[in-house]
Amino acid sequence: MPKSSSFETSSVPIFPIYRYYVFTNEVQNGNVQDYEIAISEARKAYDDWCEVPAPRRGEIVRQIGDKLRTQLQNLGKLVSLEMGKISAEGVGEVQEYVDICDYATGLSRSLEGKIFPSERPGHALLEQWNPLGVVGVISAFNFPCAVYGWNNALALVTGNSVVWKPAPSTPLTAIAVTKLVEQVLVANNLNPALCSLVCGEGDVGQALVKDQRVNLVSFTGSSQIGKIVGQQVQARFGKLLLELGGNNAIIVNEDADLDMVVPATVFAAVGTAGQRCTTTRRLIIHEKVYDQVVERLKRAYAQFESRIGCPLEATTIIGPLHNQQAVGKYKASVAEAIASGGKVEYGGKVLEREGNFVLPTIITGLKHDSDVVLRETFAPILYVLKFSDIDEAIRINNEVAQGLSSSLFTTNIQNVFKWMGPKGSDCGIVNVNIPTSGAEIGGAFGGEKETGGGRESGSDSWRQYMRRSTCTINYSKQLPLAQGIKFE
Repeated sequence: MPKSSSFETSSVPIFPIYRYYVFTNEVQNGNVQDYEIAISEARKAYDDWCEVPAPRRGEIVRQIGDKLRTQLQNLGKLVSLEMGKISAEGVGEVQEYVDICDYATGLSRSLEGKIFPSERPGHALLEQWNPLGVVGVISAFNFPCAVYGWNNALALVTGNSVVWKPAPSTPLTAIAVTKLVEQVLVANNLNPALCSLVCGEGDVGQALVKDQRVNLVSFTGSSQIGKIVGQQVQARFGKLLLELGGNNAIIVNEDADLDMVVPATVFAAVGTAGQRCTTTRRLIIHEKVYDQVVERLKRAYAQFESRIGCPLEATTIIGPLHNQQAVGKYKASVAEAIASGGKVEYGGKVLEREGNFVLPTIITGLKHDSDVVLRETFAPILYVLKFSDIDEAIRINNEVAQGLSSSLFTTNIQNVFKWMGPKGSDCGIVNVNIPTSGAEIGGAFGGEKETGGGRESGSDSWRQYMRRSTCTINYSKQLPLAQGIKFE
């Protein structure tokens, strides 16, 4: 974190999400000048780090994971306080960072490049992977720790330095995480600028996005802002990793196990107060089981009103929306749904108490292509739709602009393979008999269409943080040309 002359002290409502406390904190408000210091130092740190052997880089990432483990509960509570998700989710988010550190540590000994047979005698044809340079990470408020962790662990193990610009509303988590990482770096006589942090507003983000010195920009946020970021990075031919919105659906076929459907839907639609990018926003139910599923969901939702509250209390299962703007969008979407012919089966109201609390909401009776259904609303609103055959359900799933996560509940193996195939879901995450939320570290996380096409976390996501060179090595005394060309 660069030192700055633009030091501002202000009274900050640290817990604005559910209850206001008087809490005065000195906040260093980063600006473009601070960013310039950070990027310059990050470039210097990269010059040394890129030459460290990958297994040694993996050892440093392992130590970062171990350091996070020592503060798992405390950091999880901070995530809950600052973002608003319940304690179990806050701790779980930090655990994601720990898990990706474990994954990246193993990866450090298996970064691979292919060797191909050469058509020319005395020649070797192979791939070489090298670090990019500086990775810029712009994270969102809803996952103030995990998204950075996914990027940071892979970026480090592949030999890059990192500059992080967190969401303006969640700086404390970012500062705490960076301090823990810094302790590991300093203990190993490494430059702490390897993992730099600049808290600030849009001007800092703009500086990072447009900077030629940033080789890869990883942006998590809305599709609207992601389009702007994408255009600006591509205009300078920079590399881009976008993790944007998701209007995710669960399809419930007539042969589904409803005892699995209901808790899965509740978790995915209500968890984090509907503020995950993988939140289930549309429930597409076969007409033969439609009424039964709706009634069971209503009974499940009715149990939650008494468990909406402070995210740190053990009995709380639904925390607040992050800010008043989110509450306003919730109210506007419910009103639009009703005006469009929708029926509120449960919820649809803002709770009359201090804080940004709303009732999780079930709405039926809308056409599947209604504007409000096709638009992602970052709130716990579930639109319930009806279908008569699996092909119709898949079309409804695919008709939205985003393509992040999707799930089909069925016991029919033919449906499973249709769902996974070329005429199935067009999302990056295609689940069967599990919710749309709750991805594991080992798989690549990301989506298609207006979700951005980026992939983070597992599988071969590491390749996005490296550049590939095709190398042909002639170890003979001849100079044969490819394709048998004679140039004599």
